[in-house]
Formats: sequence, structure tokens, C-alpha cells
Amino acid sequence: MVLERIQKEDDIKKLKESELDTLAEEIRQFLVEKISKTGGHLASNLGVVELTMAMHLAFSLPKDKIIWDVGHQAYTHKILTGRKAGFDDLRKYGGMSGFPKRKESACDAFDTGHSSTSISAGLGYVEAREILREDYQVISVIGDGSLTGGMAYEALNNASHLKSNFIIVLNDNRMSISENVGGMSNYLDGIRTAHAYTDLKKNVEKTLQKVPCVGDQIVSHIRKTKNSIKQLLVPGMLFEDMGITYLGPVDGHDIKKLYKIFQEAKKIDHAVLVHVLTEKGKGYLPAEKMPSKFHGTGPFDIATGQQKSSGDKDTYTDVFAKVMYRMGKEEPKLVAITAAMKDGTGLTPFAKKYPDRFFDVGIAEEHAVTFAAGLAAAGLKPVFAVYSSFLQRGYDQMIHDVCLQNLPVVFAVDRAGLVGNDGETHQGLFDLAYLSGIPNMTVMSPKNKWEFADMIRFAIEFHGPIAIRYPRGAAYDGLQEFREPIVYGKSEVIYEEQDIAVFAVGHMMETAEAVCAQLRERGYHCSLINVRFVKPFDQDILKQMSRAHRLFVSIEEGLLDGGYGEKIANYAARERMDVCVLQNGIQDEYVEHGNVELLRKEVHLDADSIVEKIVATYDALK
Repeated sequence: MVLERIQKEDDIKKLKESELDTLAEEIRQFLVEKISKTGGHLASNLGVVELTMAMHLAFSLPKDKIIWDVGHQAYTHKILTGRKAGFDDLRKYGGMSGFPKRKESACDAFDTGHSSTSISAGLGYVEAREILREDYQVISVIGDGSLTGGMAYEALNNASHLKSNFIIVLNDNRMSISENVGGMSNYLDGIRTAHAYTDLKKNVEKTLQKVPCVGDQIVSHIRKTKNSIKQLLVPGMLFEDMGITYLGPVDGHDIKKLYKIFQEAKKIDHAVLVHVLTEKGKGYLPAEKMPSKFHGTGPFDIATGQQKSSGDKDTYTDVFAKVMYRMGKEEPKLVAITAAMKDGTGLTPFAKKYPDRFFDVGIAEEHAVTFAAGLAAAGLKPVFAVYSSFLQRGYDQMIHDVCLQNLPVVFAVDRAGLVGNDGETHQGLFDLAYLSGIPNMTVMSPKNKWEFADMIRFAIEFHGPIAIRYPRGAAYDGLQEFREPIVYGKSEVIYEEQDIAVFAVGHMMETAEAVCAQLRERGYHCSLINVRFVKPFDQDILKQMSRAHRLFVSIEEGLLDGGYGEKIANYAARERMDVCVLQNGIQDEYVEHGNVELLRKEVHLDADSIVEKIVATYDALK
């Protein structure tokens, strides 16, 4: 096998040209086989095999710096830099990350996980290179979907002033996570069909240059003229007008053409954009037909492409999808917004039923938040469904455009808490802290699937900014008998005893139940409280519980700093309550990739670890 000869970076340069197509085929076979067992990002990686190979042929790693936007498409890059063995433990705890990591390899120039960042980071490398008088190439790879993010345009604007080489590779596969939307998508569609102009331009120049005496002068004059015809017909004029040289489009699966265009790009003494056309999922038929399904996949059967069953229980996202669909009929002013995550957030059924009330703004969370504010100010009831880690990008807009005006925008915060295998960049550990610190914001979290459905309805009817945070995965279906009506700002007592009061935030109720059961088995008395509202903070429940309890225990899957437990501790201290507060959450650190159950044990947020901490703390009070 040709692949066996790739043991480290630059080994690809030792291959014969006739062996490159074989290597590409073997890499695809390798990726399908490994990801079918571990899960991971498949379609995007199958689409950039030849592109990655061409970059590794044209540039020298780790001297040259390749920066991957998002980074989930860097699997071939990892193979070509000697990390093939790491795919057996891909995205497992202690194993290889599914994203570029500087600590993992010197060939990973920049850690990534969110979109629209690579041009900014690359520009930083370029300027540092010039200041330090170093000599290396910088290549930022960005997808067409990521160009819907405003940060990419801020970076392009700055890059246009460069006086030294900076290569931007636009990987155009016509897809982000959901189907691309908006003006940039339409613009790129036009460029894809503009080959005829390029050929015409070359032929005209050749003909004019043959005119005796004045031919070269005519060509020179035409090149300096930006007339209306050129504006209409030249591929990439948007980038050219910004001062960025445009090359392409080029077939992203033709290694020879890609290598040649990269050699040309190196010669340009300013920013240059290489437009590459690729096919997401290429080489594996199920991924070609359903690229969204194979964007991020669990283990699957190679022959059929069917994912291996993870159970038939509803996920929290499923519950959200069903309630939104029903509420669309009951509430004609209800509108839904997503940032290129229609399928992932569960809004596909709503979008199909109410297309005029559904908006996919692309990978543009900042815009989504302010857009929602405008919809709310005009009298509609917008729900923005977004992953917790991506909502971080709209923080200023939540403060300035939504909460400052006290507008009724619902934030459906999916993937809250420990997400798992995607690691640090995707863990939803910060939302409780960053949301509850904003004036006018209400923050809720449901204990189970039925309370979640009630909270969605409550939020849609609410008259101010409100966020519901909920996790990835199967929705908890315990405690069905406890379904008291939601009262604004009030917690729910599941059962009340004495000595130890356990306060569970949202989906940590299942763990809290297990904690209380173990405590009872060991002869301790405890009460269990469903927090429901992280903000506003329910002071009354603390006063009530302080009468017969000596230890308050908080359990939340979020940062301790700024979390619910910290609020309890601060309030108890201010009121001089005769209670001890034991906070259980995530320390001031990033949590790496791995199975959620395993990660909880590692951060001591599993039932056994919490029980041991409670017993030690309570016994010390005696």
C-alpha cells in the first residue's frame, strides 16, 4: 500500500506522480473504515483529500503554516503528518482530537473548532513573519459556508492591504453544515460557471498582442481599465476589488492542477485567493448523496451507510422539534432562526411546514441575534435555536441589541454542558455564566423531557429575553409525576427532608437523583430541589431550606465561576445563613474530548464522586 509509506510530514513528496491517485483512494478507504467505527466528520474530509495532498506537495511542513477554518476537515492533513495510528482512538478521551491541535503536532499551526477564523489567524501569522523577518508561507483554508460569517470579511478587508504573500484557499463545496444561503452563495455559483470568460480573455489578449507596434500598449491599457463589462464578467471581481488577487476556480480533485496553481500563488507579493471546487463526501456514495448526514456521524455500517443505533429515546432536540412544530400552528407570530444548523437544532420540520416563518442566516450568529431583536421589536416572537458554544459569538448582540431593549427573544440553547467527542471548542460549559450575568435575561433549564416542553411554551409566551439551556442526547424521562406549573423565578421541590439539600440544575437532575438514593442508602437525610430558574435567582427556596438543612449542595454541568452554586454561596454568606455550601461543577479549565460519562468521572461530576464529597463535607460538620 502507498499509504504505508506515509510516516511523517513531507513523505508524500517521495512518491511518484503516478502513485498519487492511488494514495488518494487509499486515504478515502482508510477514513471510511476508521470513522465507521469511531464516528467523526466524514463528508467534509472525503471532499478535501486531493486538496490536502496538493498543499502538502506544494508547501513544506511544519515550516509553512496551514490554518484550517473550523478544522473538522483536517483528517487527511493528520494522516500526511504521521498521525495515522491515532485514528483508532479518534475523539476518545486521551486520544487524537478531531480538530487541529498545536499540542498534538508542530504541523498544526493554529487550534480551531469554530468557523470564519482562519483568515484572521493567518493574517496574524503573516504580519508576525514580516516583523520577525522570517521566511515561510501562510495558507488559510476556509469553506464557502464560513464566508457567511462576518469575521471573514473583516479579515479580508485587512488582508487587502498586505504587501507580502498570503494565500487564502476557498474550499467551495456548496455546503456548510446545512445548505448555503445568501448572496455569497449566489455569487460563488456565478463564478463556477464563468470559465468561458477566462478562456475568452486569454484569446483576446493573444490576438491583440499580434497587432504590429501598438498591440502590447492596447493590452496594457485594457488591463488597467475596470470598465462595466469587466465588473460583470470577471470571475472573483469581489475579491479583486478588495485588492486580493483571485485565482480559479480550479478542480479540487485534480492534484496536478492544484499543485500548479499553488506554485503560481506563491509568486504573488500580496494576498491571493485560490478558489477550489470540491465535492463533499467524494468517494463514498452514501456521503455523496447525504453530505449533511455525514457531516458529523456516529459509528455506521459501511455497506449501507446506516448509523448504528444509539437507542430509540427522544433527544432534547427531538422534543424541541415537536413542540416548535405544534406551536407554529397555535402561534402565528412565532418565527424560527438558525445559523446553518437547521437539522442539528431540530428546526427542519418547522421549516418545511412554515417556510415563510423560518430563517437560516448562515454561519452568522452575531447577525442572527440582532436579526431576532429586529423581528421582536416589530411584533413577532422569534426563537433562535443555537448550540451553546456558538451562541458565545453573539454575546455583545445579546447585551446591546436584545436585553438592553428587553425584547422578547427566545434563545433555545442546545448542546449545553459536556458535549463530548468534539472537545474543548464545542463543550457548552460557559452559557450559565455568560447568560445569567446579563440584565433582563431569564435563564431556565429543564429537569426532563416534559418540563422542557412546558418551558418552550412558557418562553414563547414570555415578554422579555429568555434562554432555555439543554444538553445533547437522550432526554431524561424520569420524574414524570412531578410536573407542577412553571411559576416565574421559582424552583420546584421534588421531595423535602432535612440535613442535606441538593439543588440540581436542569439535566443534572438524573445524577442528583442517583446521589440522593446513595445518600439514603448510607443513612443520610436529604432534600431534592429542581432549580428550574438559574436567573432570576430564587432566594425564597434557600430561606426555606436553611431552616432544617446544614449543607447545601449544587450540581450543575457548567463552570463553577459564575454558576448557580456560586450564587448560592454568595447569597448564604450575605445573609449569614448557618449552612455550608458544596458546589459541584466544572473547574476553571477547558475539558477535552471524550465520552460524556467518562468526562463526568474525570471532572468529578458523576454520582459516586459527588456522594463522596458530600459525605466527607457533612461528616466534618458534626
